[in-house]
Amino acid sequence: MNTIFSLGIILLVGLFAAKILRQIKFPAVTTYLLLGIIIGPHLLNFVSPGIINSSGLISNIVLSIIAFGLGQNFSKEHFKKIGKSVLTISILEAVGAWILVTLALFFILKQQLYLALLFGSIGAATAPAATVMVIREYRARGTFTNTLLGVVALDDAWCLIIFSVSLAIARALSLHLGANILLLKIFLHTFGHIIGAFLLGGIIGILLNWLGRFVKTRADLLIITLGSILVTAGLSILLDFSVLLANMALGTVLINLKKHNYGFFEILHTVDTPLFLFFFVLAGANLEIPLLPKIGVIAITYFVFVVVGKIAGASLGAHISKATGSVRKYIGLGLIPQAGVALGVALIAKASFPEVGNFIFATIVTATIIFELVGPFATRFALRKAGEIEGT
Repeated sequence: MNTIFSLGIILLVGLFAAKILRQIKFPAVTTYLLLGIIIGPHLLNFVSPGIINSSGLISNIVLSIIAFGLGQNFSKEHFKKIGKSVLTISILEAVGAWILVTLALFFILKQQLYLALLFGSIGAATAPAATVMVIREYRARGTFTNTLLGVVALDDAWCLIIFSVSLAIARALSLHLGANILLLKIFLHTFGHIIGAFLLGGIIGILLNWLGRFVKTRADLLIITLGSILVTAGLSILLDFSVLLANMALGTVLINLKKHNYGFFEILHTVDTPLFLFFFVLAGANLEIPLLPKIGVIAITYFVFVVVGKIAGASLGAHISKATGSVRKYIGLGLIPQAGVALGVALIAKASFPEVGNFIFATIVTATIIFELVGPFATRFALRKAGEIEGT
């Protein structure tokens, strides 16, 4: 199975499978994941090793585009309307998942505390890709949708901070050291990298805004936008910054410099759909089916308590910030999908703890498949109950 043939199979079968299952209200995201599992190396084996090995590259590109688009939701006018609710909900839903997963793995499954902390911190992440795909597919719009997008955008920032703190404590616990000095050192290092990501994205956003005056055609606009996103992602990787945060900062700065900069975001809709398709199909294809029996209990427990933590935390945050009724009732259900960032920090945990790294990563990959199969349905349900899907 050569790489080019595999790419064609993924695109064509993915398109027709999504259209067919769309007739029974099946979200496209879930269709792509199931397709990936079916045509992956453990079943039909229609995906070449070259594509599997390129999963990281495709993921970085897709997540960069998504993060850039999410930055659009942080315009001054937009954020004035939902800023307080977004901030409060995003903090409490991330912390809620972190605490509940940690407690569940430590007290119920009797895992070591440092391992429970790592799983809990990874559980704080939410997948912007799946949420954006569902919102776009059903053309959802309104206050609930805007709040959901804002929470998803901020959530990954909190996840990175929570993970850095948990990683420091976990290292100290695993080495039987006092955590104070190590915690402070790693937290300051991580905080510096987060600030660096925002500065990098902001600088490139200012540059892109200036370059926009020389754009004459839609083709030029697409090239300059994609080029800026990829440069931001590449420099972030080079400098060990967060690719996601840097591109989110790029989008945020760009949209706040000039209202007419919406064109930079809209032009990406002409090319991003095939990339989304590849991203989710490859997520399904990367599932290690033989490992499922070994990590099933951990993965299910992780999934359940992430969901409970996010729903409880988001609901509490919505009540505290006096959000609208639909946001209070359903916002947590829109935060269930989990993918790219969770897998990214799981890779860091894998490298930091070689003795249990494979176990951590395999569990998160398995749980991610469950999240991405269940999450889109929950997001669609929340959007429909909030009355923000067309025709409802």
